[in-house]
Amino acid sequence: MSTSGLPPRVAGMEATLPSTWYRSESVLAVEKERIFCREWVCAGREEELAGPGAFRVLDVLGESIILLRNREGEVRGFYNVCRHRGARLCRAAAARASGAAAESPVARQLPGGISGGRITCPYHQWTYDLNGRLIAAPWLMSEPEFDKSLFSLYPVGVECWGGFVFVNLSPGKGGSLGEQLGAMPKRLAHYPLSELRIGHTIRYQVGANWKVLCENYNECYHCGGVHPELCALVPAFRERGGGSLDWLRGIPHRDGAYTFTKSGTSRRRPFPTLNEDERVRHKGELVFPNLFVSLACEHVAAFILEPRGAARTDITCHFLFEPFEIDKPDFDPSDTTEFWDLVNAQDWAICEAVQQGISARVHERGFYAPMEDFNLDIRRYVLERIGDSVDS
Repeated sequence: MSTSGLPPRVAGMEATLPSTWYRSESVLAVEKERIFCREWVCAGREEELAGPGAFRVLDVLGESIILLRNREGEVRGFYNVCRHRGARLCRAAAARASGAAAESPVARQLPGGISGGRITCPYHQWTYDLNGRLIAAPWLMSEPEFDKSLFSLYPVGVECWGGFVFVNLSPGKGGSLGEQLGAMPKRLAHYPLSELRIGHTIRYQVGANWKVLCENYNECYHCGGVHPELCALVPAFRERGGGSLDWLRGIPHRDGAYTFTKSGTSRRRPFPTLNEDERVRHKGELVFPNLFVSLACEHVAAFILEPRGAARTDITCHFLFEPFEIDKPDFDPSDTTEFWDLVNAQDWAICEAVQQGISARVHERGFYAPMEDFNLDIRRYVLERIGDSVDS
């Protein structure tokens, strides 16, 4: 389906994607191959891999990925599969990441995993270094025809920007992370993103498709009805359905307010590198396909989306602050995290209501009001990648 195959405008409004695209597991399977396995996907923050040998196991729509820091301090990524017979290299962490049942006591006793700067398969003890190279295969290393260089782990592309780690499950088949980010790094150049650290994290499970969440984040037509506390802090969010917002410059707060807390103020200092506007305005960016970044003058809220099914998305919300503030004995991020948690809960609840509503047999598609034009970017993004592979 291409943009030309969309229905005509109705009462001045553009049509959304078909409702089935938000609730179909078969559509999600195409999105996995065309989007989440080809695009750069945000996997977390660099600080979550604190030093050489540190690792995490990710689940990207059923693909288990090892993300680690090698001896040289570089972040590397590999599929969590041994090149010998295909066993999972890291098992317990993979089960937790994918939401699988807890391992049995017998499974926990199996050897293998990552330890001492090596990755060891629990099945036949093939061993790899932290760059994915095979360095040991019992009883095979002395065989004259055995070439260990042919059995390195399957690589995953890894690039970093602003302290965020991005992975590409099909390295070499797409563009660079810089191409995907476009002009956004320049727009956020005054924010010290790479220097910020996680001060608090909240994790959510939301009963809604990932695209529903992106559409909700990308407009403020809903803010007046869904977010009364937020609109009391940022009155511009309810003016003309959010149709006059200047996200490039940033959104002004009410008089006397300058950040996302209940009071609109904070004991934390503004980031020293911000300009005058950025010290009193709020900015937001959507990095397709799975990262939302909301920027205040003294903290950043980063939302990492992990689709778990057509109608379920896990969200990790990291709250980022200056180390200068985190290191203070009286550091307390609750003024920000509690306010955001309230706003988040309102968003997730309305997104779940959308997911439930579009599952009705009579609902074929929705429509974008004029002040929701940014959501057309989501439609275009998805159509460009899967439009020729999914029936409308």
